[in-house]
Amino acid sequence: MSQFELNEEQCAIQEMAQDFARDKIAPFALEWDEKEHFPVDVMREAAALGMGGIYVRDDVGGTGLGRLDAALIFEALSAGCPAVSAFISIHNMASWMIDQFGTEEQRQKWLPQMMTMDFIASYCLTEPSAGSDAAALKTKAVRDGDDFVLNGAKQFISGAGTSDLYLVMARTGGDGAGGVSCFLVPKDAAGVSFGANEKKMGWKAQPTRTVVMEDARIPAANMIGEEGQGFKIAMMGLDGGRLNIGACSLGGAQSALDKAIGYMGERKAFGKSLAQFQGLQFKVADMETELTAARTLLYTAATKLDAKTHDATRWCAMAKRFATDTGFTVANEALQIHGGYGYLADYGIEKIVRDLRVHQILEGTNEIMRLIISRDLLKGDRA
Repeated sequence: MSQFELNEEQCAIQEMAQDFARDKIAPFALEWDEKEHFPVDVMREAAALGMGGIYVRDDVGGTGLGRLDAALIFEALSAGCPAVSAFISIHNMASWMIDQFGTEEQRQKWLPQMMTMDFIASYCLTEPSAGSDAAALKTKAVRDGDDFVLNGAKQFISGAGTSDLYLVMARTGGDGAGGVSCFLVPKDAAGVSFGANEKKMGWKAQPTRTVVMEDARIPAANMIGEEGQGFKIAMMGLDGGRLNIGACSLGGAQSALDKAIGYMGERKAFGKSLAQFQGLQFKVADMETELTAARTLLYTAATKLDAKTHDATRWCAMAKRFATDTGFTVANEALQIHGGYGYLADYGIEKIVRDLRVHQILEGTNEIMRLIISRDLLKGDRA
């Protein structure tokens, strides 16, 4: 029996997400990509099924599920569109951070409307000069009476300009990680503005803008956690985010592989179907093997994060690195199997390749994942 043979409830969750992706996302994904349309209405339909607060406690309308359950959901949704699934993941990450580290007043104020996605949320860590070196962020928050005044800019923010709420990491103290705090910044706060929608290779079904704060006055009551705790909160959020983006890679790549297998059965060359060529048989065998290995690693990491094991962060980094690298490689191979047709938008393969490429960069680049893994492995040897 597989270590991850799903129980009846997990099978039902997976089937629900698969049905939603098939009926509500997949038929429109190419159009959303072409028109750069952000399908907020469809995401709210997903939230009505419990996907707006997957691992938020149920007293505020959350679903109260675990990280493995979430991985099943995001993997299934990504078969319809990785970009849409990834944004729902980002919203869930922001919701979890409020649920885990917010006060009871903050939870009750913000989370009920976030569970329905009537309020959608974005995560704001990266800056123009602070990407992989996130602890070097320069956005400042200065206390002024009962408020904090924020100045700075956050770059590459998914949902920016549309999202109602932004979890912003800003410097309240000295240099380094210990000087960072986390704030809830509403879209309509005075001094908050947004840059133009970025022109991107992929993820076109969600907007990406710069969030600019110029003397943005935020109530001190909007700080999440204690002063100086923001970087720790941000990193803990990313453990789950990395699992989710890995799951999104698996779902998109599995869709690409399924398309390739279908194409091999239909397309003929040199008097026989592509499925009869041993070279292509070996290729899809390797693609399936690599996806299965990545899925097993990711599910293991999800169970470790749920159990709060001491090595959970390392496993999340390993899963993110392997799943996103594997996902992109499998999607790219699926395009190759399609030949020239794979390069055409109508077949949907090139969109998957474009969408999955960024997964190797965001939520921490895969080079940073290697740093996290190696440092954890070697820390026992350090003085």
